[in-house]
Amino acid sequence: MELQQQFEKAAEESKTLSEKPSNEILLQLYSLYKQGSVGDINIDPPSNPFDIVNKAKFNAWEALKGKTKDSAMQEYIALVQQLKG
Repeated sequence: MELQQQFEKAAEESKTLSEKPSNEILLQLYSLYKQGSVGDINIDPPSNPFDIVNKAKFNAWEALKGKTKDSAMQEYIALVQQLKG
């Protein structure tokens, strides 16, 4: 199976995990997914300093700047497999 197909399958599987991952893991999933699907961050940081959730998402994605899409996809797939147990 091609990497892109595995990535899309893992994205679907991430929605049906038996247990809800911790917020830290959810941020990892989010940032790896965005890096794998979009590439380097291409949005402005949240303008509201009290928007903690979106600020955390922004920072997590920004931390992956420079990681290749393929590398992010592989890490995302591995993380979903690990969470599936």
